[in-house]
Amino acid sequence: MATKTKKAETKSFADDPINKSLSKDDKIDLLRQMVRVRRFEQIALTEYQNDKMGGFLHLYIGQESVACGTISILGEHDHVITAYRDHGHALNVGMGMNECMAELFGKATGCSKGKGGSMHYFAPDKNYWGGHGIVAGQTPLGAGLAYGVKYLGQKGSCLCYLGDGAINQGAFHESLNLAELWDLPVIYVIENNGYSMGTSQERSSAHPKAGLALRAEGYGMAWDQINGVDLYEVRAKTKKALDRAHNESKPTLLEIFTYRHKGHSIADANADKYRTKEEIQRYMQEHDPITNFKEVLITEGIIEEADYKNLVKEATKEAMEAVKFADESPYPDVSEITDDVYWEVDNNTEAGRTGKHFFH
Repeated sequence: MATKTKKAETKSFADDPINKSLSKDDKIDLLRQMVRVRRFEQIALTEYQNDKMGGFLHLYIGQESVACGTISILGEHDHVITAYRDHGHALNVGMGMNECMAELFGKATGCSKGKGGSMHYFAPDKNYWGGHGIVAGQTPLGAGLAYGVKYLGQKGSCLCYLGDGAINQGAFHESLNLAELWDLPVIYVIENNGYSMGTSQERSSAHPKAGLALRAEGYGMAWDQINGVDLYEVRAKTKKALDRAHNESKPTLLEIFTYRHKGHSIADANADKYRTKEEIQRYMQEHDPITNFKEVLITEGIIEEADYKNLVKEATKEAMEAVKFADESPYPDVSEITDDVYWEVDNNTEAGRTGKHFFH
């Protein structure tokens, strides 16, 4: 049985200051961002089934509010790093559909020049540090980014995302230990969709029934749990963690309850066997974050159903244009196969010559 999305609390997070400050256009943009991710993913799935892509494809369908809500409140010195289900985060930090779709196609115009594929999106200019294929491999890197922010005296943080399956990896616990020990401004975000790669939490993880976030107690670290269906709650509770990072240089472990509509990846042939079709349908119909926020905005009188349909139409057009761009783009040349292994060396920078990078 899946980990349930956390039941909505009686408190209305719409009245939280971070949400109260949103204009009508801001709220529509939040919905637009989630719709863009959904349509990008759906169309990417179609192209994968048309044999336009190789390797894995881990879709974010059903989890859009997590990336959208958390990233929407970040500032200049806030960084993002995540695992291999990374498309939603990439689009929310401002990466374009063209470069993202081209990367899926393995084209030279992709964000990683066609060499990374689905799991390895990067945009350093947007403080976006990937896209990592090793389970929990990004968690010590997230602590390192936060260490860099603190070292440079910046008022910032690192949001480090991981799945519920990564919480049992040793690197994650080592990272929590150092983050609390050194007061690092890192926010670990467990996107808890209940099944890891295909095993229920009850069978894979020893944890209190109250949830995975309680593991932070072992390190004396602040923690919270969030209903991932409610975009307002995601923003409000993440803002508290962000304030803690910015103002106190202290870490936080957040557990956001969510649900992926598709399998672990497109290669997951058992997606409707380790969970029932009825369960999947129930979450799609009753716990969809996009449907939920659309209804909220309709209730608030901000949009009508026709406005939502226009957002879907716009996102579909953008994603289809990205497919055309990717189709028409060239593949990387074989001569470039050893380029970009280490950017600093390729560009003969001081870091490449001395081995010292980021810290001054």
